[in-house]
Formats: sequence, structure tokens, C-alpha cells
Amino acid sequence: MNIKSLLLGSAAALVAVSGARAADAVVVAEPEPAEYVRICDVYGAGYFYIPGTETCLRVGGYIRYDAGFGDVGAKGGRNTVDVLNGDDQHSWNKLTRFALRTYTGQETELGTLKTFTETRFNFKNGGTEVDAHFAWIQLGGLRIGADETAYDTFIGYAGNVVNDTLIPYGVKETNLISYTFDAGSGFSALVSLEQGSGKASRVTRPGDTWVSADNTIDSYVPHVVGGAKYKGDWGSITGVVAYNSNFEEWAGKIRLDVKASSDLSLFVMGGYGSDKHIDRNFYKPWGGNWAVWGGGTYKVNEKAAFNAQVSYDDNKTLAVAANVAYTIVPGFTITPELDFVREGNWGKADYLGSWTKADRKNSWGGIVRFQRSF
Repeated sequence: MNIKSLLLGSAAALVAVSGARAADAVVVAEPEPAEYVRICDVYGAGYFYIPGTETCLRVGGYIRYDAGFGDVGAKGGRNTVDVLNGDDQHSWNKLTRFALRTYTGQETELGTLKTFTETRFNFKNGGTEVDAHFAWIQLGGLRIGADETAYDTFIGYAGNVVNDTLIPYGVKETNLISYTFDAGSGFSALVSLEQGSGKASRVTRPGDTWVSADNTIDSYVPHVVGGAKYKGDWGSITGVVAYNSNFEEWAGKIRLDVKASSDLSLFVMGGYGSDKHIDRNFYKPWGGNWAVWGGGTYKVNEKAAFNAQVSYDDNKTLAVAANVAYTIVPGFTITPELDFVREGNWGKADYLGSWTKADRKNSWGGIVRFQRSF
């Protein structure tokens, strides 16, 4: 074998081996493009696009720990019995709550489509309950679902104190269909058809006995709420009126909010309602025909705010509440509060139950709240 033949043979062998190796090579596929979560800033902070959709979602809520003491209100102290000797005594009224909230938003040809839910998991004095507090759909100005009555949400709550219902003004859950019309230039109006919920107090013998009655509608006729509002840079003025279809009773509230300065905001709200058939109901939970609430918030500094409320009703019940809300770190606030009630012509009791005549007395109490919001 000559050198030329040897070289040709070696080259052929190398080509064959290289070809075999090329045939066996692994081809790596191109990676699928990753779909990252996109931030949605159309509806505020915390929203993101649900992957594959144009719907924006936000998840939030809070964890709250309340410790109530004294004799005032449902959130005050708790009456109990000594387990060893049976003596009546007082104890803390404790509530721990985890509230989970979801918000969605999406732009459509008929306006902004929104939803809101809030589920509350409550552990109170050793017992647990779950409350589906809010669950509504809103398209433009139309809202449908479970909400607090528009009689309260449209006009606003009575200040920033914890026990703001020492003289009750509302805050009740209901199924509803409502529509809010934004007329521009600060003017808006609302109408709401509502189912109601809970119990009311009906008088059977004036000046003597009160018994429970149903506040949920008893026919196909809904309760009706209407309202109007004007809002400017200085504050706002709002009025609402409600018709209870069960008892054919009327009630209304009017409210003035004023921004006195960059650090001080004030409000006053008055309510009036009929009581021909029933003393206290879904839209007039205060005693007598009328009641008034007033108060405000003063921002002491970046961390602390002072809140106060004074209220009085036709039954001559006087209530005062004051607290300091202190933000320890962003998102975590502690609020110690003191409350006072001078009872009127009728003993202080849960108006959803029965009422009996009682001597007037002074009651003190309060609450300490710890809340982490996210």
C-alpha cells in the first residue's frame, strides 16, 4: 500500500465518522417566550393583569385585633360569670379578624367593569364565624350584589372613631341594585333598590314593651333609597332619603363635610325619620324621630391623628368617642379609644333585639385596636 492510498483511506474514514456524529447531534429547541405579570396602573397601586386577559386584579385586606373594655357599646366590655363562685363580673371583649379583599377592573364599550369582594374570618371570644360581607359587580354606575346600604355608603360613615355607632345611624348589609349618576362639576345622584336584613324594634304598647320585627322585605316591593351630592375642593354636602316598604316608614339624613385646613377635617350629620308603626328600623336605628352626629379628624403629624365624635338623639341619649390613631410603621396602626354614653329615656341595648324601659345612667368603656392593612 502506497502512501497516497493510505492518505485517501484515512480521509474517507474521518468523513464517515464525522457524518455519523452529525446525524446523532441533539438539537435544542428554542425556549417558549415567558409571559411575565404586567403591572396595571389604570385603577391605582397594587393592580396587575391576570395573565392572558385584559382584566386587572388586586388582592388586599387586613388583620385586626380588638380588645374592648368597660360597659359601652357592642365593642365595649363583656359581662361574664366567675366559673368558681358564679359571681357576675366583667371581662375583655376580644375580636380577631382576617379580611380578604379582591378588586378587579376592566374597560369595556359600556364603561368600566368592576368587582369587589370582602370575606371576613372572625374569631370572637372563643368562637369562629365567616362573613361574606361584600360581593358586588359594577358596570359604569350600575352596581348589583351584596353591599352595605347606599343609605350609609353614599353619605358616608360617622367619623373615624372605632365605636361610631354608639348612637346608631346604619351600616347594614343588604342585597341591592343601585345606580349612581355622575353629572360632572361635582354633582352626583343615586337610587338604590334594597332587600334589607336583620331585625327592627316594634312597639306594642307605647312606653312599655318593644319586640323584634323583620327588616328584610316581606313582599316583592323593595326598600328604596335616593340621594344627591355636591363635592368641591372645600368639602361636600350630601342628602339621602329611604323608604322602608315593610312598615311604610320614611327616614333621611343630610351631611356637611368641611376641609378646614390641610390637617383638620370636620363633619356634621343629622337624621330624621317617622315612627308611626315602628320605633327603630333599617333606616332609622336611632331613638326617637331625630339624631345628630358631629366630629372630625386632626392630623397631628405623619404618624398620629386625633379623631373625635359627639352624637345625640331624640331620646336624650348622649355619646362621645375619641381616639388617637398612631401608625407604628407603614401599614400597621394602633388605635386606643375611650367612649362615654349617657343613656336617654330607654335603656341602652342592642336595637336588633328587645327593648325595656330603664333608668338613665352613665357608662364608660373603650377599645384598643391593632390593625395591619395590606
